[in-house]
Amino acid sequence: MALDPAEQHLRHVEKDVLIPKIMREKARERCSEQVQDFTKCCKDSGVLMVVKCQKENSALKECLTAYYNDPVFYEECKMEYLKEREEFRRTGIPSKRRLQKLPTST
Repeated sequence: MALDPAEQHLRHVEKDVLIPKIMREKARERCSEQVQDFTKCCKDSGVLMVVKCQKENSALKECLTAYYNDPVFYEECKMEYLKEREEFRRTGIPSKRRLQKLPTST
């Protein structure tokens, strides 16, 4: 049974695991300032980070949650996933491998 590369139907694992993974990665990029602030605070605070970094942790959680709950952001990530899946079905090469530089013969 050959799969149509342009098929838009999503399996449960794609909806519940793969697209949310893309959302997490993109949200962390877009909340990079809050990620950096929280990371710096944790490094500077050592064992007391739980107490000392509550403000930074709250800001990071708020930023990430805003993206996770945004239906437009979900659709953007879904379309990115579908595009990658279509390309994989067409070529048989995962996107991470396609992006790697091919070795050149000398």
